[in-house]
Amino acid sequence: MMFGVIGALALILTGCAPGSNTSSNNSSAPTAKPNASFSQAQFDLENSQRTATFVGDPSTPYLQYLAGAMVKPAGFARTTPGKVCFSNAALSNTWRQTGWITMNQQLAVLKSQGVISQLEARNAQDSDNTQVADIDYFIKENNCDAYIIAPNSPQATAPAVQRACATGKPVIIFDRGAGTDCQTSFVHSVGGMAWGIDSASFIADNVKKGGKVIALRTAPGVDVFEQRWAAAQHIFDQAGLTVTDYLTGADPAKIKSTITDEIAKGDIAAVWVDLGDQAVPAIEAFEDAGKKIPIVTGEDNLAYLRAWKDKGFTGFAPVYSAYQWRTALLAVADLFQGKEIPKNWVLPQVPVKAAELTAVLTKNAGMPDGQYARFGGEDLPGFPKVWQDRVIP
Repeated sequence: MMFGVIGALALILTGCAPGSNTSSNNSSAPTAKPNASFSQAQFDLENSQRTATFVGDPSTPYLQYLAGAMVKPAGFARTTPGKVCFSNAALSNTWRQTGWITMNQQLAVLKSQGVISQLEARNAQDSDNTQVADIDYFIKENNCDAYIIAPNSPQATAPAVQRACATGKPVIIFDRGAGTDCQTSFVHSVGGMAWGIDSASFIADNVKKGGKVIALRTAPGVDVFEQRWAAAQHIFDQAGLTVTDYLTGADPAKIKSTITDEIAKGDIAAVWVDLGDQAVPAIEAFEDAGKKIPIVTGEDNLAYLRAWKDKGFTGFAPVYSAYQWRTALLAVADLFQGKEIPKNWVLPQVPVKAAELTAVLTKNAGMPDGQYARFGGEDLPGFPKVWQDRVIP
């Protein structure tokens, strides 16, 4: 999942966290190194944006945005349908698959309206080198009226993104940052810091000082995950919690063995994850050990939400809105139709809390576990069957 991006086009975060009591399984030092992905200014910005008032109708959150600079459509408007070229980082997790299905259903609408003629997509399969080659292929092809890019990692893809910008065609970045600010618009939920603030604050509010927290991290160097962890680590430090973090690659077997090993060392007060896919294997590890499930955070994927409801543990689901895949395509469509769009298109990011868990699950009855509850595609053709069938285009 996919994915946190920063809220004000500051695409690479700098600065250091204050002194940390957070330990790491990758270091023999008694304290972790300062987190280079932490920025107090970015933390404060996204903290305020979490509860800001968004422009637009809450019933169509994929069209909402925070007030700010707008991009004029001059030079981008068309009288005929345009071809969009999409360089996608990957389809390697359920968040990305949910978004891709939603994007394709939105595409069907825009094609029927005569706004977009074609979406040519290439999947980089989590490879920076492949994505750079994909972007350069599109540029050399010279048959794209607009580019959409979901970067694999910011710095590696930045030169290729800049080459796309140099074509003079609109370039829409979404999900992760692009390591540059040349893009026409950057579409994203509030961000990784906000995601980390939401989930870590819940744990800090429900675990006593000194309580043991296990943090399961997906991958190093990806801004989505680094920002979530940086914000969470900062909050855990401030709350005086004892935290051990593990890089798992979201591998269920590794997650289970990690939690099993930690159970053997003593009581665990909470498990924090930087990706919802990690939550259910962690829950299963406690069940396998015959232990009570502690606080386990997740995400709005239905596998986690159903486990939370069925097993009755204390949970919390931060959200990184999957409908941004749809918004990225709508941003291009707006420009083609002569409409202005936000330069920094910040979308709402509303977590799922215990009080609404039953209602959210009822609304998503019949959906597969890989579906994300706040995917924002209920008004698109094919709902609900297309998402239930889970056929990846």
